[in-house]
Amino acid sequence: MNLYIHILISIITFFTIIPKFSSHSSHPTTIYDALTTNGLPIGILPKGITNFTLDPTTNKFTVTLNKTCNTKFETSVRFDWNFSGVLSYGQVSNLSGIAAQDLFLWFPVKGIHVDVPTSGLIYFDVGVVFKQFALSSFEVPKDCNEFGDGFGVDLVVLKVKDRSENPLKQHVDGDEKKAIA
Repeated sequence: MNLYIHILISIITFFTIIPKFSSHSSHPTTIYDALTTNGLPIGILPKGITNFTLDPTTNKFTVTLNKTCNTKFETSVRFDWNFSGVLSYGQVSNLSGIAAQDLFLWFPVKGIHVDVPTSGLIYFDVGVVFKQFALSSFEVPKDCNEFGDGFGVDLVVLKVKDRSENPLKQHVDGDEKKAIA
């Protein structure tokens, strides 16, 4: 009788443990699932993700958007159409392709980590300092908007025309400038 009880307990234990192992070995179906599994809020990434890859041995991920865009939290954050990083519990490190705006300057975000969950804080590592935000701002993914959608000042590239293209050429005569047609 004891042998049958022992075998029955072994069978029950086997079928209870196997699903736990198989659920850990399965790959997340979305990058948002991978964030949740690692104790990170899904709102640190925007909507519009078209593809992602995750290496299960290194936890290095690559995310593809359909366009480079901005999203707005307490500050503007710019996402390249292709960005990457490494996931570990409570943090993303070795980030590339993400920048945060402070005043009129854009700083590359090198990492993101969640403080002790009860503190309600999340930090963006922008190299010299950590930018602190309320964790509640990252509960849901934000819309990903193209540049110039009211997210502050974007970099403007001015093209200086060649003087030969300019109808009014500048002629310098000592300190005096004269416009000649």
